[in-house]
Parts: sequence; C-alpha cells; structure tokens
Amino acid sequence: MLVQVLSYQIADTIDIKAFRALFKAELYFGDTDELFYITGEGRYLYVFKYGVVCFLNYDAVPISEFLRLIYAYCRNKFDESLEEEFKILTNAARNKIGFNSIEIMGADVEVLRLVMLNVSQSVALDYYEEQTTKLLQETNYHTQMLEEKGSLNISGINLKKYIGKTLLLKNRIAENLYIFDAPPETWEDENLNKIHNDLNRTFDLRERFRNIQESLGIIKDNYELFRDLLQYRTSFRLEWVIIILILVEVLNIFIPKIF
Repeated sequence: MLVQVLSYQIADTIDIKAFRALFKAELYFGDTDELFYITGEGRYLYVFKYGVVCFLNYDAVPISEFLRLIYAYCRNKFDESLEEEFKILTNAARNKIGFNSIEIMGADVEVLRLVMLNVSQSVALDYYEEQTTKLLQETNYHTQMLEEKGSLNISGINLKKYIGKTLLLKNRIAENLYIFDAPPETWEDENLNKIHNDLNRTFDLRERFRNIQESLGIIKDNYELFRDLLQYRTSFRLEWVIIILILVEVLNIFIPKIF
C-alpha cells in the first residue's frame, strides 16, 4: 500500500500542553516536545513543539481542517507554511529507501513514526536554513558597508536586536533539533536504527545541520566585530566630549582674567 507523508512548518512554536488537553484522538506517544496520534485505520498525526505538523495517509480536506484547529495553539503563525512530502510503500518485499520514498516490510507503527520524524526534522531544517540565510545576508550587507565606507551604518540598538535574533535562532535549533541523537526506540532495534540512519542520509540532515551551525558561527564572529567597533566608536566620542568639557572649563577660568 502506498501512503503519503506531508509535513508542514506552520509556526515558530506550538503549545503542546494546551493542545494535548484539547485533542482527544488516540495518543500513541507524547511528551513535552511532541505528540504522536493514531487517528484512524492507517492514519497518523505527529505534532512537534517547534511548529511542525506531520500527516500520514491524510487527504487535503482533513489536513486543512486540522490546521485551522491547531492554529489557535501556534505562536508566530506563518502566512505561508513550508512543506515536505515523502511516500511510503508498506508491506514491501524488503526495506529500500529512494530519493523521496521508502519501501518497508510490513507497516510497523514505530517505523512509520520514525519516517514522519525524519520528514519533520527535514522541513524544520528548511525553515532554520531560511532564517540563517536572512541573517547571513544582513551580515554581508553590513560587512560590505564597512568595506566601502570604512564605518558601520548600524546603531547600538539595532545591533542588539541583530545579536538577539542570532542567539534566539541558535537556541531554538539546539533545543528542538536532535539530528545527532538517535531516538530511544532505535537503541535496541537494529532494523529501526538502520532505517533511521538511512533516512538521515536521504534527507542529508547532518550535513544541512552542520552548514547552519557554520553559518551561525560566521554570523557570530561578525557581530562580535561589529560590537567591538561600536564600542570603540562610542569610546572615541566620549573622549572628545571629555576634551571639549575640559576646554570649556579652562576657557571659563581664563576668559574673565583676560577681560
């Protein structure tokens, strides 16, 4: 049987606790970060704290209805969600992973959940790659201005906002993505572990994760330089203010004596 996995990044975060209290489908697995539901015969739903919802064997109408429901529990909902699609052929003769599909023997729920997890991690990486690219473009703009004009055209407040965006993104990635950590279910199951590793390679998760980390490292080096330059600029201005104040005081002393 051929079934489709659709994963959507719809917001920055989803309130897992509040949603869990409302949604009454059969909960197969749940913790503070993710909820995995069995919603019907051969239909599964995966909700992640980091703003991703994943559907297996769902049609367009039920997906739209569910997204409208869960939007109430989203923070910073996106106007346009990111989407990733993957296909699963169940009850195949052997396990085999292709470019955008996987064939699995049987239809074990843990295998299906593992596939949905990896697809969701992939769409989350798409989002974090997009955010990192925007920060890198902003960094390159300020670096180019520094090269052309010899000075920064960014204020202290805007630099703090820029640093805040970078640190927030780094924290979200560290908190939400466990690319290098195999799920506990794979530790004692060789078949699950092999499927997990193969999916990691198929979606190129580790390499994409490293690229994001390297880009954020470049951004960090640049904003530290920008901060030092702004501190020097502030110190230089302060020195001139002090010199001018001293000069005014000296003039106030000598001018009455001269006149």
